[in-house]
Amino acid sequence: MAKLLIATNNPGKVREYKELLGGLPGGTVLTFPAQEGLELEVEEVGETFAENAGIKARAYAQASGLLTMADDSGLEVDALGGAPGVRSARYAGPGADDVDRYRKLLAELAGIPPSERAARFRCVVAMALPDASIYTAEGTCEGEIGFAARGEHGFGYDPVFIVDGYGGKTLAELEPEVKNRISHRARAVEVALPTLRRLLGSES
Repeated sequence: MAKLLIATNNPGKVREYKELLGGLPGGTVLTFPAQEGLELEVEEVGETFAENAGIKARAYAQASGLLTMADDSGLEVDALGGAPGVRSARYAGPGADDVDRYRKLLAELAGIPPSERAARFRCVVAMALPDASIYTAEGTCEGEIGFAARGEHGFGYDPVFIVDGYGGKTLAELEPEVKNRISHRARAVEVALPTLRRLLGSES
């Protein structure tokens, strides 16, 4: 029986990955660091999403001895020169929560007109084996930053991110099954699935 470790304990990501990885080979067991008794402090010191995802995936693969998937993702806002980017989770400083972060973003964009608020979520997933072999895949979701938070679904910057092609709705206003088809993480996982199936097949 193949086992795949997803290197996150973030409740929002855990939910998404359980949905996104439903099409893996039969018998594949998804597990998470808390279930494996892993408490790693991994410093994400990379300058790109790919570097950070790789650092995390390799660390957990080597500690667990399992095929591991990790991601790094964030929001890129054109008017801010691509910020917050790889620092999306740390954008509002230590101890800040999701609301603090998107409120800071809205404040930074005060006075910027709709035509200049283009943005995208970018996600890179890394798949690492215990021998340090690594494979990556990337996905993006295009849109723009709104002027106020809307919606009850999702997490992170979802309430202020208006998705292209969905009638002006934010990611947080879309039903989870819709978001799980179009999100940056969903698209990265879709690209990764052929490689992941191959790696799981070689492990079983």
